[in-house]
Amino acid sequence: MRYAISGASRGIGLEFVRQLLERGDTVEAGVRVPTEARLLSPLMNSVGPRLRIHELDITNQASVRAFASAVSDGPLDVLINNAGVSGKWCSFMEMDYEDMTKVMETNSVGPMRLSAALMPAVLKGPTRKIIHLTTRMASLTENTRGGVYGFEGGAYAYRMSKAALNVCMRTMAVDFRDQGLITAAINPGWVRTEMGGKLAPMRPEDAVRGMLRVIDDITKEQSGMFLDFQGREVPW
Repeated sequence: MRYAISGASRGIGLEFVRQLLERGDTVEAGVRVPTEARLLSPLMNSVGPRLRIHELDITNQASVRAFASAVSDGPLDVLINNAGVSGKWCSFMEMDYEDMTKVMETNSVGPMRLSAALMPAVLKGPTRKIIHLTTRMASLTENTRGGVYGFEGGAYAYRMSKAALNVCMRTMAVDFRDQGLITAAINPGWVRTEMGGKLAPMRPEDAVRGMLRVIDDITKEQSGMFLDFQGREVPW
């Protein structure tokens, strides 16, 4: 199978690439600065043409178009919208609105932009799947701690951006249902990456292994759902 992955140079994105290559899949890896993808580049030595590395900045329309042109030389089975940022976490009254705009552009608009650019290639594939990595912190139902107090204090921009991403995914599921698209938002859990921090309880290997099972098994009936890495539905 052939996958396209954004934010593939480190963390969860890099682990997706590793596990997909190990099982024999082909990966089109999008990274902001290919020359700095020091952990990704060595993988090409053992897998050859099954891994291609491309420059991709999902906040830049020209970059997205160039990536889409490079990888749309054949059908895509799965697009994984992994790239994202956490932004600054601060109280409501101390909000950095310039930073919030950047977070929304990266976490919400960026995946939508990339999905639109690659939609023709995805719809030519046999599986027709677009997966968006989200967070349980985007759940309105489970937001009982607010944005100021507790460990999750101040995550206004991050929560809002991922909630917006979930809405985009849900709307895509409705609009492209008749064309056979399967799309979902998946929460990987709290993962021990540069973004998640050293205190996170889950290894990237375990999170990605679980998500790949979900991606492999997801059905048309589940399109438009908000799931966790074990395939359980998360309340909106």
